Amino acid sequence: MLFALICNDKPDSLDLRMEVRPDHVTYLNGLNDKGALKIAGPFLNENEKPCGSLVVIEADSMEDAEKIAADDPYAKAGLFAGVDIRPYNWVFNNPGA
Repeated sequence: MLFALICNDKPDSLDLRMEVRPDHVTYLNGLNDKGALKIAGPFLNENEKPCGSLVVIEADSMEDAEKIAADDPYAKAGLFAGVDIRPYNWVFNNPGA
């Protein structure tokens, strides 16, 4: 099942995001190598600076999706003000369909 991880950064946290980014990218590359990562990228603010993330993953359950989200270095570093995890149905332009 697919899950969308909708992550919102804490205010004024761009420096923390950039500091932790290499570890975050390594983590996402590992998910990609396992076939769990479907899409990922940052939300942008009015100045076109990252202010959150959208990550779509494949996981067996909500509990597995929550663990994947919690293990992200951004989450471990305290970057996010909140993370909303929702089951997701990729209908249009899904390369696996």
